[in-house]
Amino acid sequence: MKSLIGSNLARVAAMVFALALVACGTTDPDPDHPEAEGVELVVSGRVIASYDGDTQKWEGELEVDVGEETAHITVRFVDHDGEAVELEDDTYLEVDIKDESIAEFEQDEPGEFGGHLHGKSEGETDVTFKLMHGEVGKGHADFVTQPVHAHVHEHED
Repeated sequence: MKSLIGSNLARVAAMVFALALVACGTTDPDPDHPEAEGVELVVSGRVIASYDGDTQKWEGELEVDVGEETAHITVRFVDHDGEAVELEDDTYLEVDIKDESIAEFEQDEPGEFGGHLHGKSEGETDVTFKLMHGEVGKGHADFVTQPVHAHVHEHED
C-alpha cells in the first residue's frame, strides 16, 4: 500500500512540474519565439553596456554624477545573435540596486523596459536586471543578469 501511494505521489508531482514548465514557457525553445540570452543597455541609440548570458559577464558599466540622472536607458533583452527578443504582454522589467543610498533606478511606468539612473551619493553599487513574467510586482523571473557596476561620481563644476 505504501509503495502504491508513493508512486502515485511521484506521478502527481511530475505532472505538476511538467504543467508548471508549460505554463512558464520553459519547454523546448520555439525558433519563432526565441528566449532572452542577454541584455543591452541603450542610450540615444548607442549600446552603453551589454550582458552575455552564456559567459555571465558585462561589457561596460553605468556612470552618473551625484545629483544628476542619466538620459533614458532602454533595456533590451536579446537572443544569442544579439537580436532583440519579442516580449510577451505579461513580461516586465525589474531592476535591483544593491545600495540605494548611492543610486536608484527610476522607471517612468512600473515595469517598463527602461528608466533613468539617479546618482545619490559618491560611490559604487551593483545593478541587477530581471526579465519578469506575470503581474507587475508579483511575477517571477524568467532571466536575471549578474550585477553590473554603477559608478556615481562627485559632480565636477
